[in-house]
Amino acid sequence: MNAGGSVKADLLTEDVAKRGEMRHPPRRPKDAASLLLIDRQEKTPRVLVGKRGKGHAFMPAMYVFPGGRRDAADNKTTLAQPLHGEVTEQLLRRTIAQFGESAARGLAVAAAREMMEEAHLSLTPADHTANLCPDVSPFRFLARAITPPGMPRRFDTRFFACFTDEVDADPTTVQDSDELQDLTWLPIDRHDGYPLPGITKVVLTDLQEALDADNSLPFQRKIPFYYYRNGRFVRELI
Repeated sequence: MNAGGSVKADLLTEDVAKRGEMRHPPRRPKDAASLLLIDRQEKTPRVLVGKRGKGHAFMPAMYVFPGGRRDAADNKTTLAQPLHGEVTEQLLRRTIAQFGESAARGLAVAAAREMMEEAHLSLTPADHTANLCPDVSPFRFLARAITPPGMPRRFDTRFFACFTDEVDADPTTVQDSDELQDLTWLPIDRHDGYPLPGITKVVLTDLQEALDADNSLPFQRKIPFYYYRNGRFVRELI
């Protein structure tokens, strides 16, 4: 692990300790997905985040990216355009044998569905009549993180990223929902004034580093994978 990776893992470990939630019985992580929707119209790219309600058992009152669990129906949802082949291959790395291409595509559908439900922003092209038939071809696989044992909810989350202009999304049309309030386009390098979970800060940093390396955010790249081992988060590139 490089020095930057060590700092990120330390941040996640400290976040878990600070929140004091290492007291719940063991739970198997549920597959989940989040989408970092990037507005690059200004000099500094901005990413959509929203505030979770105080009543949530998981990350209450924190600002997060739109996202949630992969539902069984997501695997069967029709796509307007499929995932890039490289992204599908990346999603299949370090998974169990039962996790196939349908599950990988279901994660992309979950990210698009949650964006629609939580921010009222549809990624279904206008020429499709279905309520949910997203174009996920611009989705990059940005990062993966597994919630540590002992937390009230555990997820194996895949973080996708794409640009608003790639999916014809108008940043001004997002609307709050029951799940996320105070939807905000957050500059990726200026977020100290917002209560963000450690993993959100880390993934924002991963995004900033990826954009600094190549602002087109290429599909072919190593994916940071965060998981808990021996009492600490580990950052591994897969």
